[in-house]
Amino acid sequence: MMKRKEFMLGAVAGLTFAAAATAGGVIDWPSAQAGPVAGVSGRLAPSAGAAGLAFAPPQGAPLSFADIFQQVAPAVVQIDVATRVPRPRTLELPGFPGFSIPVPEGQTPEGEEGEEGEDGATALGAGSGFFISADGYIVTNNHVVENATEITVRLADERELEARVVGRDPATDLAVIKVEGSDFPFVSFEESAQPRVGDWVIAVGNPFGLGGTATAGIVSATSRQNIDPTTSSYVDFLQIDAAINRGNSGGPTFDIYGRVIGVNSAIYGNPLGGSVGIGFAIPATIAKPVVEELMREGRIERGYIGATVGLITPEMQRSLQLPNRKGAYIVSVNPGGPAASGGLRDGDIVLTLNGQEVQNNTDLTRRVGQANPGDTLRMEILRDGRRQTINVRSGTRPSEAELNAGAEAGSAQGQAPAPEATGSEVGGLMVAPLSPAARSRYDIPAGVEGVVVTAPGRGKARGFLPGYVITRAGNRTVRSVADLQAEVEAARRGGHGVFLLVWTPQGNRPVVLELPKSE
Repeated sequence: MMKRKEFMLGAVAGLTFAAAATAGGVIDWPSAQAGPVAGVSGRLAPSAGAAGLAFAPPQGAPLSFADIFQQVAPAVVQIDVATRVPRPRTLELPGFPGFSIPVPEGQTPEGEEGEEGEDGATALGAGSGFFISADGYIVTNNHVVENATEITVRLADERELEARVVGRDPATDLAVIKVEGSDFPFVSFEESAQPRVGDWVIAVGNPFGLGGTATAGIVSATSRQNIDPTTSSYVDFLQIDAAINRGNSGGPTFDIYGRVIGVNSAIYGNPLGGSVGIGFAIPATIAKPVVEELMREGRIERGYIGATVGLITPEMQRSLQLPNRKGAYIVSVNPGGPAASGGLRDGDIVLTLNGQEVQNNTDLTRRVGQANPGDTLRMEILRDGRRQTINVRSGTRPSEAELNAGAEAGSAQGQAPAPEATGSEVGGLMVAPLSPAARSRYDIPAGVEGVVVTAPGRGKARGFLPGYVITRAGNRTVRSVADLQAEVEAARRGGHGVFLLVWTPQGNRPVVLELPKSE
């Protein structure tokens, strides 16, 4: 299970949590005014290393990492946050486990007290961060400071300073906060020398609230995708085996020269949340430009076309008889969005963007995101087996919260009604023309066209439910049962499955249906 590493909750204002939630509960950290950390200030210069050997270990490595830790540790900070926890609106009945009654509006459950004018209690969490400038700018993870009502930064010399949020970017899970002061020791992102699998790394942070802790390991893999669904479109993670745990979120990953090559973000953990030697860091090449824009603008503005794009799988390539797997498949187009206004349709394959070849769906998403709102995006597409060019004017990408809310609303729709045993059997599916009666029965929107599935699929078509609509088959739009039958027969003669684009209540789905040998 992939887990975040922050937010071990503490007991504040009526909520009882584990006492070990944060080191702030057991260590007396003296307050102080801003200034140099333990006599160190200014930019912390990394070792030069041998010429031409960007990641070759210096003399003595890896026998000890003590020198490099001593060099960079003053720039790493512990971040303690307070967040508001909604008050439960039900009251458990004593002696009746599992039974509760609603609390009347405006009243507080007995035994709980909240702060004046606020609904809920306060929870404490902890994470990590690091200075990237002498005037107090600190990099951390978005999920460390998201929804925080108070942020306290604890420095390496045990002082604590109040911090404010400068900007957050949920799409990359990065944030910048700031403390007042000057002459803070800071470190820098490394972009030019790219880490390789097998290179040594050092992770420094605040695991389990323990404060300045260093662990060492190697780069286990690069360009890891689909690690975190909230950031997978914009981040190719570094995978490292240096032990990182809860509370390491937002801390830096250093190379052996003290250069920041990543920002710790997520782990695969055991059921208790501990490290199993598989951690993930946001690479410096991605983090640096995002951090710089957050410092300038306080937010990240990305281009947007309003379309769901999918990867062209080997099965899709064979079924659609494509020469290669390059390009991005348009699974669905949002009605009224920039893509729809520009003429992009469900089932199109985007081959190039502004004259440059599109490698895959992630490549298209990132390049659209790099566009400015209002830019014209020239796309060469493959539609119904023919190439053509369209122009889409980029919009502004909504916040991740808005996008996630829309996705959850779609997935929350109910299951299809009971099947009706009518229609024709094609490829293991019972299908029928999309009549007004079927559209009403299955609540199918007016803009959806194709043939409707009227009974659960059998054999290799299991998973198809009544009310699903097949909108495309192969390289053609499906307007009748005969269209679907023709594509199924062509696929059977070609010895491969038939590609289908299927509308469901949760959204469009591309499917390659393996065909039975006979009807």
